[in-house]
Amino acid sequence: MDADSVSLLREVLASTDWLERTRELGRALRTTRSPGGLLLVGTPDDEPWHLTAHLSDEARLSGLSQLTPTLLRWSPPANAPTHLRVGLDRLREARRGETLFVVAEEQAPVPLLERVDDARRTGATILALDGGDPSLESLAHDALAIPRLDGPLSFDGAQHLVSSAAGDVRRLSLRERLARLVDRVSGPRVTD
Repeated sequence: MDADSVSLLREVLASTDWLERTRELGRALRTTRSPGGLLLVGTPDDEPWHLTAHLSDEARLSGLSQLTPTLLRWSPPANAPTHLRVGLDRLREARRGETLFVVAEEQAPVPLLERVDDARRTGATILALDGGDPSLESLAHDALAIPRLDGPLSFDGAQHLVSSAAGDVRRLSLRERLARLVDRVSGPRVTD
């Protein structure tokens, strides 16, 4: 999906809450403190390669080096380049200031849930983009579930919106920041 397609998707979703929800998750990714501290993991059958590439691009284009992700792989080949050899054992080293972003359209397997729980206990922030997995969502500090319905947002589309939002560094005006704060405290405004 190119930038024009992402813009079109934003226009289509402007009247829904999906756009703000993907922005919130994208902003949460920026709380990672250091390059390499954003850990991405998927399921054994679906590693988030595409999202990893987009976040790498966003890190480069926005100047936010903390968005440079580390892809955690279930069975990394020993002869792969260094950045593609990082296995799930890296989760044992997860700590405060790091973010574990779990991307799983299907149910997360129990071994992944156990490792996510361990990372949470050591202080890592857990974020999830999933297809509606209550077990994963219960472990996450923030989660966005994309149901498999014929709705306006696909799982792939959500990944594009989240990565784009993560790299969006435009400054909000004081009025915009206060409006967001009021919305969070009192709920969104109702318009006629």
